[in-house]
Amino acid sequence: MRIVDLDERTKPLFCLCLEDWSDDAKEAGDRRCRWVDRFTARGLRAKLALDDAGTPGGMIQYLPIEESTVDGTGLYFIPCIWVHGHKQGRGNFQGHGMGRALLAAAEEDARALGAKGMAAWGLWLPFWMKASWFKRHGYRSVARDGIASLLWKPFVADAQPPRWFRRTAKPLELTPGRVNVTCFVNGWCTVGNLTAERARRVAGEFGDRVVFREVDTSEHRTVAEWGLADALFVDAKQVMTGPPLSAERIRRIVGKKAVRL
Repeated sequence: MRIVDLDERTKPLFCLCLEDWSDDAKEAGDRRCRWVDRFTARGLRAKLALDDAGTPGGMIQYLPIEESTVDGTGLYFIPCIWVHGHKQGRGNFQGHGMGRALLAAAEEDARALGAKGMAAWGLWLPFWMKASWFKRHGYRSVARDGIASLLWKPFVADAQPPRWFRRTAKPLELTPGRVNVTCFVNGWCTVGNLTAERARRVAGEFGDRVVFREVDTSEHRTVAEWGLADALFVDAKQVMTGPPLSAERIRRIVGKKAVRL
């Protein structure tokens, strides 16, 4: 196994989260690649884990926390670490130490860049980005938000822990007499990007009965302003989007509202 830096040759695969076999990943469009291009200039780092045959099986991305979707100073933040675990495509690479090697390489790199610590988020449920996995590697939880936990590993004594941005009271822009579909999208995550693409397409099917708005949260200050990074609202109600909603599910939610107009 080798850990290598992301380069132009591997970037298309990285932008598809190693799922070049997945129609869903392709449906999410080029938002993630545009995000990678934009944030590379802002300190984004990314690495891939290759097996002995040179096949990419895992990936990690991390960036200065000041450019991320959480609040903090002097840390690097991991939005995503993923070892391909599907039977489809390149197959299941989990259980062979790729994630551990990727995390260690990222931490070493962040230390060399002068970071005071590493932060990450994880889920308490046994899905992707498990909080328990980070805890086994020396991270500790500093905050909870629903099923998500914010974790960190300080490198120096004077490091300050990260913080969630909390949902603010800023109201959504709503047009009376229409169904309002509002999508907050950051660009870093294929799931969020897929939701945005499907919501935009479905909203267009209803013509002038539905108003679609997209809020770009790629800027740190915009996440702070709203307390949201990736989210979907129909009128003023937030719709849960993990795992990603199918277009048919979004269509049913919007359609019920549209019928009542």
